Amino acid sequence: MADTFRITLAQLNPTVGDIAGNAALARDAWDQGKAAGADLVALPEMFITGYNAQDLVMKPVFRDAALAAIEALAADCADGPALAIGGPLFEDGKLYNAYFICRGGKIASKSLKHHLPNETVFDEVRVFDAGPLGGPYSVGNTRIGSPICEDAWHEDVAETLAETGAEFLLVPNGSPYYRGKFDTRMNHMVARVIETELPLIYLNMVGGQDDQVFDGASFALNPGGALAVQLPAFDSVVAHIDLERGADGWRVVEGDKATHADEWEQDYRVMVQSLRDYMRKTGFKKVLLGMSGGIDSAIVATIAVDALGAENVRCVMLPSEYTSEESLEDAKACANAIGAHYDFVPISEGRQAITNTLAPLFEDTETDVTEENIQSRLRGLLLMALSNKFGEMLLTTGNKSEVAVGYATIYGDMSGGYNPIKDLYKTRVFETCRWRNEHHRDWMMGPAGEVIPDRIITKPPTAELREDQKDSDSLPDYPELDALLELLVDREASIADCVDAGFEKATAERIEHLIYISEYKRFQSAPGARLTPRAFWLDRRYPIANRWRDR
Repeated sequence: MADTFRITLAQLNPTVGDIAGNAALARDAWDQGKAAGADLVALPEMFITGYNAQDLVMKPVFRDAALAAIEALAADCADGPALAIGGPLFEDGKLYNAYFICRGGKIASKSLKHHLPNETVFDEVRVFDAGPLGGPYSVGNTRIGSPICEDAWHEDVAETLAETGAEFLLVPNGSPYYRGKFDTRMNHMVARVIETELPLIYLNMVGGQDDQVFDGASFALNPGGALAVQLPAFDSVVAHIDLERGADGWRVVEGDKATHADEWEQDYRVMVQSLRDYMRKTGFKKVLLGMSGGIDSAIVATIAVDALGAENVRCVMLPSEYTSEESLEDAKACANAIGAHYDFVPISEGRQAITNTLAPLFEDTETDVTEENIQSRLRGLLLMALSNKFGEMLLTTGNKSEVAVGYATIYGDMSGGYNPIKDLYKTRVFETCRWRNEHHRDWMMGPAGEVIPDRIITKPPTAELREDQKDSDSLPDYPELDALLELLVDREASIADCVDAGFEKATAERIEHLIYISEYKRFQSAPGARLTPRAFWLDRRYPIANRWRDR
């Protein structure tokens, strides 16, 4: 009986729908595993299709192509280690989230996901059928149990595998990031190890898919919950993990233990990675954005340069008569600091032409927010024209505070294909700018040092759509607003809860009302990087037509 077992963990970045490309990544990992003398090469959940593929896996021709690719891999990887890879399986009229074990030139066995997540960003009950509780599979004379992702968050799957002879657990995952997620995962996996008294290897994918970023951070635990191996977060890694069999069964050999960054760095990495992968996976190479001289456009421009390189970022200042000299200076200073291309496109003539066109219809009416929004929509029109002409994707720059209460102009400053800061409250925008000025990492393509001028961070926020306008004219100060939004949005709190927390009832009711009436804007807004479990898109789904108010 063998006393050692080597698993090659492929913590890689698949692309949804790129079956051939994902298969090539798997084959390359298998080659590395073979060269390293591995017994098994393991890839994450649903790797062959990419994850989360949503309803795409319900398309018969797509899932057939995925299975054919796995069968081809099995045949191609016959002479060497076994290959474990996730993908869809349609069998007896049911569609499963499956984990395929390939050896000897064929698919030798399959594990089927039993617990289907159906909350936050997941709709697996909509897509898949639940597989039965099953037993382990064999690689050589070693029996391995593979609870698939959510299966390892519940006791029954791991316990059944242990009771039916599994000697250790290999958990393939497609687990996306949110702030604090690693500790939550670790707590669940330690619980499985303590319950089963088996070693556990947790394998997660990396990379961005629409709003989600899979953060990797794969690890291995020994019985009792001791950490034996920790792979880096966010990086694509092919790593070789060894197990040794002793009198008490298998144990993971101590290996490298990567350290994790703090939540500020992790959030920033997610915003950079999500934009980088969104661009790569949709085929865009360059971006542009409206550069106002304010903090939101400054941080988005910096994220874009860190993700794509300065040569692929265009910053456009579109001033009106309300744009201050300070804003002009700050926008150019930030664009220069990050090395991005900078264009200056005044909108006064265009705005006057629109005003003249509408004058007969607006006669005898008072000037109001309509005229302010014309400026924003004209900027959106001009930016989209540049996007069309030069093939550059337009980024939108609304933070979560603005997105929550609708403090943005639909078809104006909300125009764009992606929003890196969509799940970042305004108070965190300030702190993120300070963090970026003080830190630089090798995964950032932008320059080190102060890239966002201090004056942009410290001056009062304003949309500059009328004389002496400040955000605080329309909204509570951001510390108060964000605290209320965290209650009403992130915690689904009641108005009474807000009052108990020290807020004025009338203020809480007003913010709640703004959240509800802005739903139609969010429904039409660009996707953006998910940082929390209550991001606006798949995490929080509310009706647009909604008369409910907490009164």
